[in-house]
Amino acid sequence: MEGNGWFVTGTDTEIGKTFVACALLHALRRAGLRALAMKPVAAGLDARGRNDDVERLLAASSIEAPRDLVNPYAFHAAIAPHIAAAEEGREIDLATIATAFAQLQGTADAVLVEGVGGFLVPLGPACDTSDLARLLGLPVILVVGMRLGCINHALLTQQAIAGCGLRLAGWVANCIDPAMSRFPENLAALQARLAAPLLGVVAHGTTPEDAALGLRLPDCRVP
Repeated sequence: MEGNGWFVTGTDTEIGKTFVACALLHALRRAGLRALAMKPVAAGLDARGRNDDVERLLAASSIEAPRDLVNPYAFHAAIAPHIAAAEEGREIDLATIATAFAQLQGTADAVLVEGVGGFLVPLGPACDTSDLARLLGLPVILVVGMRLGCINHALLTQQAIAGCGLRLAGWVANCIDPAMSRFPENLAALQARLAAPLLGVVAHGTTPEDAALGLRLPDCRVP
C-alpha cells in the first residue's frame, strides 16, 4: 500500500512521538497542506474513555476526522498493547487499521501514522508494529529521545526499518533530558551514522507550534 504521508516511530516509549507528530502537523499546515494524524493503537484511557495522545493529535490536525478512524483500537490499561488486548479479550487486526488509513488518506493531503512504543512492540501473538508499518508502506520518521543510550537504540531501530524494506525518510532529535551529558557529541554521532536527514532538534520545554518552526519536512516517496 502506498500513501501520502509518513509512519512516525520512536527509539522507545515516552520519548515524544506524539509531540513530534503534532509539531509535524503544524509544519504541514504552515506548508498549506491539509494534514491529519492517526494513532491506530493506544493504551491508557482516562475517566471519559479518552487517550491523551489521540486527543493531542486530533487537536493538531488541520481537518476533522472520525475518532474511530483516527484510533481504531483503544485499551483501558496503559500497558503493552498486546497484553492490554488479551486482557480485554480483543484482537488487533492490521487489515482494519489499513482500511481506516485508506479512508483517512482520501480526505487529506498528508496522513501521519503514529506507532505505539518502539518499532518492534508486539501487537498480538504473531504481529508487531513493524508489520503494520510494512503493510501501510509509508516512509518512516524516527523520533530519537536524546538521552544516554539513544545512539544504540537509534541504530538498532534503523536496522529494523531497513530490514522491513522501508525507507527511513528522516529523524528528529527530541531533547527529553535537558541534563544530557555531551549532547553535541551524541547528536554528531547520530548524524554520522543514521542514513537519513536530520529534520530538526526539538528543545526541551517547547511547544509543538514552536517546534514546528524548526522542522523541515522530508519527501514522502515510498521505498
